Amino acid sequence: MCSMFAVAALAAAQLQAAPPRPPAPQAPSQQEATGVSRTVLQRNDLNVPGREVVQVRVDFAPGAEAPRHMHPGEEIVYVLKGTLEYRLDRQPRVTLKEGDVLFIPAGTIHSVANVGLQDASELATYVVEKGKQLVVPVK
Repeated sequence: MCSMFAVAALAAAQLQAAPPRPPAPQAPSQQEATGVSRTVLQRNDLNVPGREVVQVRVDFAPGAEAPRHMHPGEEIVYVLKGTLEYRLDRQPRVTLKEGDVLFIPAGTIHSVANVGLQDASELATYVVEKGKQLVVPVK
């Protein structure tokens, strides 16, 4: 009887999703010094070899800008509050407000600025190559 409970407990544990890995520590970046702060919320492996998903809350002070950069994978943006302007290379500027979304293809050079008068925030979800630098500055 005890072995049946042990097998049932093991099966139940395997059905539950693995808990998210703790966020990797990040050194302060130039972006943080200019009114942009990044908080890694979760980082998990995917069932696609060599890929992981990373969710980050990015907060922008009024007038703050994340300068030109790229990511080693796709970025899905959801604006939590405020007004953000995205500049993707070779595309028209896009202004998003609370509740708006944007897909940024892998390797696309872009920047984002808070063009509003109040703080702004986004939830950035990245599907990226595991082990690569998440934000790659570009001049």
